[in-house]
Amino acid sequence: MTGVPHQHAHPPAQAPTARTAATDTDHDLRALFGQSMAVFASMAGPAHMLEAANPAFFTAIGGLERTRTGVPLGQLMPELVEQGFITLLDRVYRTAEPYTGRDARVVLGEGTKAREAFFDFTYEPRLDAGGNVMGVRMIGVETTQVKHAQRLTAEHRALLEQIARQAPLSEVLEGMARAIQDLTPEEMLVSVLLADADGRHLRHGAAPSLPDFYNQAIDGIATGEGVGSCGTAAHRRRPVVVTDIATDPFWDDYRDLADKAGLAACWSTPILASDGSLLGTFAMYHRVPRSPQDADLALAQIFADTAALAIERHQADQAYWTAKVREKAARDDLAFLLHASTTLSADLDAVHTLRRLADACTPRLAPLCAVDVVEGGRVHRVAATARTQRQQDLLASHTPAHDADDPITRVLASGVTEVARRAPTGPAPSPWQNLGVTGYLCIPLLDRGNAFGTVTLLSTGDHVFDGHTIALAEELVARAALAARNARQYTHRAALARDLQAGLLLPDLPRVSGADMATYYHPAGEGLDIGGDFYDVFPLEGGRWAFMLGDVCGRGAIAATTTALVRHTARAVAPLVPGPEAVVEAVNQALINRPAGHGTGFVTLVYGQLTPTSTGLDIELVRAGHTLPLHLDDHRTVRAVDAPGTLLGIGPHIHLEPRSLHLRPNESLMLYTDGITEARRHDDEFFGDQRLADALTGTPDRPTPQDLIDAVAEAVYTFTGDHGIDDDQAILVLTATEPG
Repeated sequence: MTGVPHQHAHPPAQAPTARTAATDTDHDLRALFGQSMAVFASMAGPAHMLEAANPAFFTAIGGLERTRTGVPLGQLMPELVEQGFITLLDRVYRTAEPYTGRDARVVLGEGTKAREAFFDFTYEPRLDAGGNVMGVRMIGVETTQVKHAQRLTAEHRALLEQIARQAPLSEVLEGMARAIQDLTPEEMLVSVLLADADGRHLRHGAAPSLPDFYNQAIDGIATGEGVGSCGTAAHRRRPVVVTDIATDPFWDDYRDLADKAGLAACWSTPILASDGSLLGTFAMYHRVPRSPQDADLALAQIFADTAALAIERHQADQAYWTAKVREKAARDDLAFLLHASTTLSADLDAVHTLRRLADACTPRLAPLCAVDVVEGGRVHRVAATARTQRQQDLLASHTPAHDADDPITRVLASGVTEVARRAPTGPAPSPWQNLGVTGYLCIPLLDRGNAFGTVTLLSTGDHVFDGHTIALAEELVARAALAARNARQYTHRAALARDLQAGLLLPDLPRVSGADMATYYHPAGEGLDIGGDFYDVFPLEGGRWAFMLGDVCGRGAIAATTTALVRHTARAVAPLVPGPEAVVEAVNQALINRPAGHGTGFVTLVYGQLTPTSTGLDIELVRAGHTLPLHLDDHRTVRAVDAPGTLLGIGPHIHLEPRSLHLRPNESLMLYTDGITEARRHDDEFFGDQRLADALTGTPDRPTPQDLIDAVAEAVYTFTGDHGIDDDQAILVLTATEPG
């Protein structure tokens, strides 16, 4: 292919000469590069007269305004002189040695029309048949887009590294905005707005090149249809392109602001979280009306996605630290309660307990605290604490009046906490003015629902009672009331409960896919001793779940430590061994290996593993000396699951026979302790297996686990009457649910 039409004449046909041979070579090259994306130009003589070039060359250097030949290249493109490219041509022409440039930067054009470009190119000498240099030809490929892609990749990688190292969000967003502005050849101004938690307003995030007055004016704009480009994009959850702010109705309320800031076009892309919720908007502003190209929209989406990653990471970090603060506050509260509880239960004197309660309240909960109890039909102040001895003496000398206007009288009568942001009322004289009291919180001390005293916390100065303080104070007072009651009535059991209060209560049930579960636990006696019945449900790999229910011989501290040993051993080994039989064997070995001081009693246990399927629950279980599990099918037929097995903790070798069963939807498996079947009434007759089966079959169609438990509990209560129970009772029910 030839160069530009009518601008290069071919010599007439004649015998081959040095000149015609070189011309033929140029003709072949022009034919090769005529319609190519590669840049080709042929220059003659020491002045580098442009003889021919392909369209790609003229497009690259400036288009139609420079589409001409027959002029020196330095005259056609004077900007090349200062950049040294004419000097390179001179050297190639002079030395006949080619020159290759890689990723060379060149500024094409002058003034406002100048653009930055990058090329891979070669200058080759044009030789005649005698080897003399007659000119230079240039062949090159523009790499500007590749260069920009590399810069984009580098900037994007840098932003991802910032996000990975948890750089501040403002730093990431501003760096992103500046990177995009630097990457685009035309002037562009970038803005990032962040959505409020409710998604109804947008707040300033980053806009390093927009004027401050503009950023302040749009900070807090609402999301909605027609609220500029960003508010509309946030509302629609898709990009909004405004090519001319001066005429677009979306900008009716903000046109003067944009005009003052020198903004003529705005393309906004919503920043969306992985769940589709709104995180903010990413906007590109231009000084002149402009429509985006596909590359512009792709660039906006890339950085909107990057901004989403940064914002979500920031939100996750914020949530983490907020949770840490709350966790610390909860730990502090728990530590405070545990320490106070230990202090309250230090001895068996109820008055000492209440005095320690007053000490614990001040100054953690309030500047002043008074404790009053009812003795012999009269109210007596048994404790008072304050920051100074004078305040304490003044508060201790005050005698509560038996008067309807006095909050202590009202709280004793109602058993309900009372709080007010004023001093207590009542007949004079009162010390409130001298103490500077500005509010009070009066909490009842309850024993089985009856108030036997009050704890009055008093505010001074700026101190106020918020919801957190009230809840913490009520919990502390409830513990103190229990400690006082136990000190008077159940000395031994209170001490035991205090020693074992470190988390031996039964766990809450998790949610299990494909299964519905419920539990029942009723301790014998007053429930202050730690019993031996226990249950647990915990997850395994592959969507499977482990469950167990057992009974430890004995009660109290030794039974509690054995319970903990069984549960924690099962949880520890279940992920490591192949099935229920191996887990129970490990539990037995742990019981055999326990120190003598930790008990020697035996344990009965049912342990199993369930796997949700499309048709119900696959269950594999073993029974170690425990009561037989019961299978209730969808016809309300009860069958015992006979899985022979020996007691645990007796010897190193046990016999277990695993059993497998499948629960179809609405079928249930019930595990229970012998406290159910061995519940007795006055004539010492046992409740028994048959009454248990009758209670289950008497439930309505498709009973829930709670329905089954309620039926059994009601049947046992009806059978025993006022006789009470002699042993702890525990039930665990697993029911397969309908698919989906």
